[in-house]
Amino acid sequence: MRGAVLHTPGQPPSYGDHPAPAAASGTTVVRVSAAPVVPLDLLCASGTSYFGVPATPYVPGGQGVGVVASSDSFETGRRVWFFATAGMKPGDGTMAELCAVADTDVVPIDAGVPDELAAAVGLSGVAAWMALSWRAHLQPGERVLVLGGGGAVGQIGIGAARVLGASTVVAMARPGSASRAEAAGADAVVPFEGEVDPVAAALAGHGPFDVVLDPVFGVASEAASRSLAERGRLVNLGGAGGDQATYSSSVLRSRTASVLGYTNNALTPDQRREAITAVLGHAAAGRIRIQYDVRPLAEVEQVWQRIAAGETGSRCVLVP
Repeated sequence: MRGAVLHTPGQPPSYGDHPAPAAASGTTVVRVSAAPVVPLDLLCASGTSYFGVPATPYVPGGQGVGVVASSDSFETGRRVWFFATAGMKPGDGTMAELCAVADTDVVPIDAGVPDELAAAVGLSGVAAWMALSWRAHLQPGERVLVLGGGGAVGQIGIGAARVLGASTVVAMARPGSASRAEAAGADAVVPFEGEVDPVAAALAGHGPFDVVLDPVFGVASEAASRSLAERGRLVNLGGAGGDQATYSSSVLRSRTASVLGYTNNALTPDQRREAITAVLGHAAAGRIRIQYDVRPLAEVEQVWQRIAAGETGSRCVLVP
């Protein structure tokens, strides 16, 4: 089969031949139709993540969309979203014509959502949805602030917050990505630039917020914590803006506020299945939106280099 093959950790994969996966008990072989390139794919392939240095050569890619080629659990031809552990554990991932994954990591798609959109939403959608619903326990009528509103998690989080009943959804985004947050449905977009104090002052005019969805951390998270409402909850699910943030004890205590952590790795397969089904259903109906680019799988090396260099802000989806 043809696919993206990574030969050297830290270098981009190249398009070429690779052994096709073999059918086995408890696994489903999927004929891939779309696979996103996400930051976790690059991190795992770098050899510097806490997963360790991956065995090479291997096909990167932790998620994708396609149809069942062979399986004891799913009908051949069934359209599915699926999860892979490439780069985290030995084995190949989704950036190829075929991919074999555990049956428990396959989710049938019933919603009328295009393959490329389903791939773009994927685990970013699971993270945004579960961080808001399961971790923050977002209640109807509450006010939500989404940090990194122009990123994949942020865009989906804006729509997810609205679906879950938020009365107001404000996004914070860098000026270059503000248009994506607006297109995702934010009521207002606060520019993120500068130091903590001016950013916090800009947010204060839109708060207080019952829930903060934070895939950024760093300065943005520190500024957002100052706008938490009484019993507000800030849920962190990423560190795009840095690995450390400083919070005021007096602010947190005076508002009985909570700072919570979230990772998709804490979910059970059933939770992940329910979340992806819900999010894709809302994406099909246009209630959850994300901007993305579609490129041929044969261009994986160029796409990978552009993402690594920060030259593209939209989610990129590869199609064989």
